Amino acid sequence: MPARIQLGPPRISLAEGSSLFVSAPDGNVYPGEDHGLFVQDTRLLSRYRIRIARRRWLLFSSAPITHYSAQLYYVNPGMDSPAGTIRKGSVAMTLGRTLRGGVHEDIDIANYSARPAIFPLVIEAECDFADLFEIRRIGPQRARKVRVEVHSDGTHEIRWSYSREDFTRGLILRVLNADSPPELHHAGLTFHVTVPPHGRWHSCLHLMPVVGQETLQAPGTCHGTLLDELEDRRRRWYRSVATCEAPNEDVRLAYRQAVDDLTVLRLTAADSQVEHAVVAAGIPWFATLFGRDSLIISLQSLPVVKGFAPAVLRELAALQATAVDDFRDAQPGKILHEIRYGELAHFQEIPHTPYYGTADATILYLILLHETYRWTGERKLVEDLLPAAERALLWIDRYGDLDQDGFQEYLRRSPRGIKHQGWKDSANGVVHADGGPVDAPVGLVELQGYVYDAKRRMAALYEALGRADDASRLRRESEALREQFEERFWWPQEGTYIFGLDGRKRPIYSVVSNPGHALWSGIARPEHARGVVRRLMAPDMFSGWGVRTLSSRHSAYNPFDYQLGAVWPHDNGLIALGFRRYGFAKEAARIAEAMFSVAASFQSHHLPELFAGLPRAPRSFPVQYPDANVPQGWAAGSVFMMLQALLGMRADAAHGRLLLDPHLPEWVPRLSLRGLAVGRARFDLDVTRDGDEARAEIDIHEGSLDLVLEPWTPDEI
Repeated sequence: MPARIQLGPPRISLAEGSSLFVSAPDGNVYPGEDHGLFVQDTRLLSRYRIRIARRRWLLFSSAPITHYSAQLYYVNPGMDSPAGTIRKGSVAMTLGRTLRGGVHEDIDIANYSARPAIFPLVIEAECDFADLFEIRRIGPQRARKVRVEVHSDGTHEIRWSYSREDFTRGLILRVLNADSPPELHHAGLTFHVTVPPHGRWHSCLHLMPVVGQETLQAPGTCHGTLLDELEDRRRRWYRSVATCEAPNEDVRLAYRQAVDDLTVLRLTAADSQVEHAVVAAGIPWFATLFGRDSLIISLQSLPVVKGFAPAVLRELAALQATAVDDFRDAQPGKILHEIRYGELAHFQEIPHTPYYGTADATILYLILLHETYRWTGERKLVEDLLPAAERALLWIDRYGDLDQDGFQEYLRRSPRGIKHQGWKDSANGVVHADGGPVDAPVGLVELQGYVYDAKRRMAALYEALGRADDASRLRRESEALREQFEERFWWPQEGTYIFGLDGRKRPIYSVVSNPGHALWSGIARPEHARGVVRRLMAPDMFSGWGVRTLSSRHSAYNPFDYQLGAVWPHDNGLIALGFRRYGFAKEAARIAEAMFSVAASFQSHHLPELFAGLPRAPRSFPVQYPDANVPQGWAAGSVFMMLQALLGMRADAAHGRLLLDPHLPEWVPRLSLRGLAVGRARFDLDVTRDGDEARAEIDIHEGSLDLVLEPWTPDEI
């Protein structure tokens, strides 16, 4: 039985739409910690503690029940009171917290002793209205004057407010009902509680955010932990997602947790410009639409749920850049990196309005558009989004290729922008062989592969739309890029591709995971794919828990560093699919086994955003990265990618086909996916290992579909 490791820092995170409540496990919000009630990138509540006579309640147990509610249980410390000593543990408090827009707090106290329990129940509360970027210490720090109003007549509420020109935020703490009247003051409130022997006491509070002129109401009913409307919506969501059955418990539980994680990360229509639910990148710091992250999550999840991809494509098209704006690293046709709604963004003290400093999102947009068509067959979606796709194509050629040498490069222009703009976007994420920094502009290996793939996919879409000349042109361009790529990026001494080209067009001779993306995109020549696979699976790259971001032999290697030696599940998912595309099923299965073993090591079978690149050994376990977001979208989505790699599963909705090339390893002899969809067909898929082969069957519930057992090839679109 593997150890079960706490994932992320100890905290309870509740999320619903644009509201987020992060507390310590005891339910309190402590100053100086990354806690609080957040709405649209502003922390409203910065201190919130429930005390018994200004002493700590003793936490008995706590847990989130759903993504929007939690239940916490406490007992009292031993203490003196006007009615005599209250023995430790004789009084219990239950806190029910439900988040939807605002927060409903149910406080229930039970006295299990034979004498009255008399004590003050103190609730301390403060608001600082800090911007999320200030809390993360990546934005300018501001001093704020917060106004506090106490209303004790009738409403029993405290109002905190902050305004700067036309930017207004506030919070209302209202006592809805209570078995004792509250005493309100600027720093919170106090109930003078008397609970008779074996009696009970109850109160409920509302925390209602104010955003501009709008007050977000809290759930109205007491003990409303499970809200009917939200539960109905959640059940409808689960019915739209395929389910997974397998004799391997780790596969089954990791799949279920991945679905749960993506459930939390849905953003409601109120947060979008289009009437769909889009997917955020992660909680707590990335609970917003991201270009690269949301696109990759949509790609990962397309085989099992179709709701994200069309919504993400439409939302990103609505926010596509239309002009050159160096402060935001924007050019016409570019797809955003990140959008924010807090004070710093409102006054353009940060460029996230939105910020466009990503080199790959525009290219991935085209890849997702075609892949969505392959799974859904929705021609109208393609026709609606074709203008955005063609603007993205123009951006690739005009702005993505900075010096018109045929390769994609990035260069930060914004003084507040991101230095490195591939998926390894930390300041030290791209290094030379000696560990030194790489100067921009930088042409990463995966960017070239993405463009090759995007142009071939757009050629397929043009062909489907009857535009044969445009299709032929893009195929010629993609093949020319492939020839040029092989000439400049192949690294025969290491049998893999270089990391990229630096600002002086010098090769970056660092062994990294990125060449695995060249297999996923199909740009790698088949004769070179074997070398890439062998190099990525060598001990200095494959830790046993997954492929490291950087070779352990590299001078800059650090297994605990964000992108200089750690292991990222989404990176491994793309690599595993690349292995399968070139026929390396056993190696793809080794990566999948590693990822499911990692999930088995963490509580609830969460896959973390990243973890340390330490080698796997007997009695070892994957070491979490302490600042990782929990949940994190493309980590969760990598579970679906691993299963897709094992099944060699592709879709061709336009021709009513499901293509499979299943190779199940011994540790997962059977795999069943229920509720899949390709186009209008709804069906179940059962795959069973039979010796070294695999048998596949589909059970069609709606529509028609042909099952085609066909090897995946590099040239397949």
